Amino acid sequence: MVSIALSQSVFSTPTSQRFENASFPLPSSMLKQSLVTFRSHSLSTHCKKIRNSVITNCAAPDNDSKIETPIELRYPAFPTVMDINQIREVLPHRFPFLLVDRVIEYNPGVSAVAIKNVTINDNFFPGHFPERPIMPGVLMVEAMAQVGGLVMLQPEVGGSKQNFFFAGIDKVRFRKPVIAGDTLVMRMTLIKLQKRFGIAKMEGKAYVGGDVVCEGEFLMATGSE
Repeated sequence: MVSIALSQSVFSTPTSQRFENASFPLPSSMLKQSLVTFRSHSLSTHCKKIRNSVITNCAAPDNDSKIETPIELRYPAFPTVMDINQIREVLPHRFPFLLVDRVIEYNPGVSAVAIKNVTINDNFFPGHFPERPIMPGVLMVEAMAQVGGLVMLQPEVGGSKQNFFFAGIDKVRFRKPVIAGDTLVMRMTLIKLQKRFGIAKMEGKAYVGGDVVCEGEFLMATGSE
């Protein structure tokens, strides 16, 4: 009975108390080893709790990161350097052949960037094509030539709408189709100007969403009134 009671008392108490309060002699080496094991286990458990707490706090989602800007507010509008009324004062083209809606960048006699908003209401879509509305490539070239006209016909260059002609095109390539709903962004850059002969050579590229859809070299003819 005594041995059973002693056994229950020893194994029901924590390790440190169990060996420190024992009335029977124990080897000092055994006592030290037991205390080191108990303390190491306690320290390991405590470190795990701290580590789990840190990981939990770091992994917790930030409420601010869930707030996203609505898609209608993410993209700024194109700037307006020349609006449609100013364009009409320079170009002689009128409906249905005026294919430039806004100039968004302009360097007189050097370059211009303009946009054409392609809509299903454009007069060429009913015939090109009824089942798949695609902007004709020749009209993309014409729109780019009109942007070139804006570069050449400004007073700073000495031009006017009476002496501008589309003389030729070279190395034209169509990369992707342009469809209703696209915004055609066209850049025309003057490469060479021979005032004596009234010839201007320009490089043009048209983009939709940053992708090149058309490019080529343009020859513009100017002459005195």
